[in-house]
Amino acid sequence: MSYLAVKHFHMTFAALSGILFFVRGLLMLAESGALQRRFFRVAPHIVDTLLLASALVMVVWSAQYPFVQPWLTAKVVALVAYIAVGTIALKRGRTKGVRLAAFVAALLIFAYIIKVAVTRQVL
Repeated sequence: MSYLAVKHFHMTFAALSGILFFVRGLLMLAESGALQRRFFRVAPHIVDTLLLASALVMVVWSAQYPFVQPWLTAKVVALVAYIAVGTIALKRGRTKGVRLAAFVAALLIFAYIIKVAVTRQVL
């Protein structure tokens, strides 16, 4: 498999991950029982695992490492923030207002991650 193929695989799963998060967030806001369906409990883990695996392959093949390349460092730090805020949005937020604020913040962080990936610029 070529680097370009892995990159496209990664971009596809990044888009799927974002779409799944957005849909799950909308279902959370609507207080839908659909969030408890097996698909919404399992699919995000599969998609995110494949996303992470492809990222690791690209890091190794390109020899561009976080904490060496500033743009990759920014992506990793933003990813940790996205995961933390995303869990507040979907599970840990005590009120709907907190969950909504965390959902919007997570979407903004996700957009930042995409922006950094495309431009390779931190700011």
